[in-house]
Amino acid sequence: MRATRPSPAALICQMRRGGLSQRERRQNQPLSLGKRGRGEGAALFSTRTGVALAIVFVASIAVAQIRTQPASASVLELLVKWTPLLATGFLFNLLISFFAMLIGTAAGVVLGFARISLHAPVRGTSWMVVQFFRNAPWLVLLFFVMFLLPFEIHVGGNTVPFPDWIKATFGLALPIMANVAEIVRGAVQSIPTAQWEAARSLAFSRRQTLWKIILPQCIKRMLPPWMNWYAILTMATTLASIVGVSEVMAITGRITNAEGRTDLLIPIYSYVLLFFFAYCYPISAWTRRLEARYAER
Repeated sequence: MRATRPSPAALICQMRRGGLSQRERRQNQPLSLGKRGRGEGAALFSTRTGVALAIVFVASIAVAQIRTQPASASVLELLVKWTPLLATGFLFNLLISFFAMLIGTAAGVVLGFARISLHAPVRGTSWMVVQFFRNAPWLVLLFFVMFLLPFEIHVGGNTVPFPDWIKATFGLALPIMANVAEIVRGAVQSIPTAQWEAARSLAFSRRQTLWKIILPQCIKRMLPPWMNWYAILTMATTLASIVGVSEVMAITGRITNAEGRTDLLIPIYSYVLLFFFAYCYPISAWTRRLEARYAER
């Protein structure tokens, strides 16, 4: 009885699982950041850090309450009073982080493909772009974009202002673009070469191999470091206050100036820091869970 030949779709599924050999299955296990290589975001947003922040927050309120004049409102009352305004500013930070991550990821994927291009000029140019934006200080990039982009746009005789928060979004997207490009490059190059050779033997083009075989395996490898960078980016959105964007840090400064009380400084800034931690901690915990799930056994 003549043996049936597997279909191309079955072969693709087999290659995705790394089922060509036992050696390839071991090689095809996703990369793990591990304990030594765990991302900065996962290490920063730990349970111990949260407990320490809570202790500092409670202690600062207690110390400030002792220094408060009897006729003045308590620090806790002031925090409750300004919480809606602080929450509005924090949501603006999240808006900037979302769009910066979206733009940076889209541009980073394209740049990551350029890093693995077969053409040497494309690889060299993309390498220089990645190295420049990965190593440039984020605040310098923010100022660079703020002064490079126009303050207003003239469209059909009408003058449309160009908001500062959009400029800040582009400025924060640049380092994210470079780091996402390296994530893409590393994930693609971590796939065993045997899968490229198997796809070539099935007459797949390089583009078909990337989209149908390589990239589906790269998703789980890229997801944990990508989430780490999003957590780091969310914390970095406070830099936008330096270039004039009215986000949570800028609003906090206005609140302290309006109240005119020095005993409010540490409690309110600790309160804002808890906002960021409460948002980023679940992301960090999910990242660690994915790292453990995809870790090499």
